[in-house]
Amino acid sequence: MKTNAARLLDSLGVRYELRDYEVDPDDLSAETVAGKVGMPAEQVFKTLVARGDRTGVLMAVVPGNAELDLKALARLSGDRKVDTVPLKELQPLTGYVRGGCTAIGGKKDYPVFVDETLELFDTIAVSAGIRGTQLVLAPADYLRVTKGRTGPISRPKA
Repeated sequence: MKTNAARLLDSLGVRYELRDYEVDPDDLSAETVAGKVGMPAEQVFKTLVARGDRTGVLMAVVPGNAELDLKALARLSGDRKVDTVPLKELQPLTGYVRGGCTAIGGKKDYPVFVDETLELFDTIAVSAGIRGTQLVLAPADYLRVTKGRTGPISRPKA
């Protein structure tokens, strides 16, 4: 199924692949999704929505096997403090639901900050904007489309 994100990539001439997977509403973790689409968790990136005290709403994109480092995100974004937004705000802000959030083709273009490990891979996977479908594309294309800024914003899961 073509999502808004896929249609946007089509309109920009970006090459990508859609990979569908069976959704388990009780386990939306990136590690589980990675296994279902046949990629290592460090190559499947999850998109989190946060709010900085200066920047306002922003998106943080981190590997599936890591967690967001809020202090590092604040440094990269120029904020003093950053917190993830409450789940109830996710859909009104982005148009996307938990497990289907992406920085491509949302309601609004928020600043996007991406963990620097993204550049280690030939291809990465991100949500296509719905649960059950991942976009597989080149990191350079992802950064270009999202205007993403890279930096060290993740840490190993505790």
